[in-house]
Amino acid sequence: MNCRGNDAPAVFVCLRDDNLIMMDYNVPAEEKCEMTKEQKNNLREWLFITAGILIMTAGIYFFKFPNHFSTGGVTGIAIILGHYIPSITPGTLVTIINVALLILGFAVFGKSFGIRTVYASLLMSGTLQLLEIICPMEAPMTSQPLVELLFAVGLPAVGSAILFNLDASSGGTDIIAMILKKYTALNIGIALLCSDIIITVSACFAFGMETGLFSILGLIIKSLFLDLVTDNLKTKKCFQIITSDPDPIEQFITGVLHRGATRLQGEGVYTHEGKTVLLTVVSRHEAVILRNYIHKEDPAAFMIITSSTEIIGKGFRGVN
Repeated sequence: MNCRGNDAPAVFVCLRDDNLIMMDYNVPAEEKCEMTKEQKNNLREWLFITAGILIMTAGIYFFKFPNHFSTGGVTGIAIILGHYIPSITPGTLVTIINVALLILGFAVFGKSFGIRTVYASLLMSGTLQLLEIICPMEAPMTSQPLVELLFAVGLPAVGSAILFNLDASSGGTDIIAMILKKYTALNIGIALLCSDIIITVSACFAFGMETGLFSILGLIIKSLFLDLVTDNLKTKKCFQIITSDPDPIEQFITGVLHRGATRLQGEGVYTHEGKTVLLTVVSRHEAVILRNYIHKEDPAAFMIITSSTEIIGKGFRGVN
């Protein structure tokens, strides 16, 4: 969002979401053009999507392409096709396949087709082609294929986990999955896994058994690592705090951490003494701050801290 003053005395021109808005000049520009919380969250999500795609692209270009690690997806198809069509680079093949799938997606879903998918798919394709121009890779970076395999699957897994955590997608074979889900009763997860296996096994015939086995190992590592990173990014800390003096803790949770909490009344089974039970959910960073505060201000408080990867509600993941 960008704001510019106008020479006219009665109005103020504000560029918001690519639209010019005429406003009362007497109202301060900062008030008129200040980004809302929703706009800030949207900007943050777009920046994370961009970062996720760039991380994926780095792993694909610098480690996957030079070693011919075909672990499924559009990039795996491009690596296989690039072996049989050497006149076309893998980056160009990724672009051709992604654009074709985007056109198919628009044909099937129309305007409901996600703009994030389009952005992520085109950004990855464009970045791969740009890297082929400014930093051509003629051979692997090292002589250690196992180390390169870990980076080839690890970096894209981290990028994919970031996108998944934002309900975004890099396109590619995910578009085929969306189409299959709309028109068939196939189990999409199984269908995508089978397609990845076919693409991966094809590397054995295109590049030899050694590269093929590395690719199969990479597919297994990718599946495990993606689940691990995705759960780690989504993890929140759930607090159950049993205390006789809840007010300071409540004020700290709402006033400092800006989180909500629920107060319940409890009773000690042994002493039959009345207690207050506070329930709240915070991020991992906030959990350290809250735990240290309670230890310092209420040493007698009893805390149960658990991890959860699925928190649905206001302030966390919404309900679709």
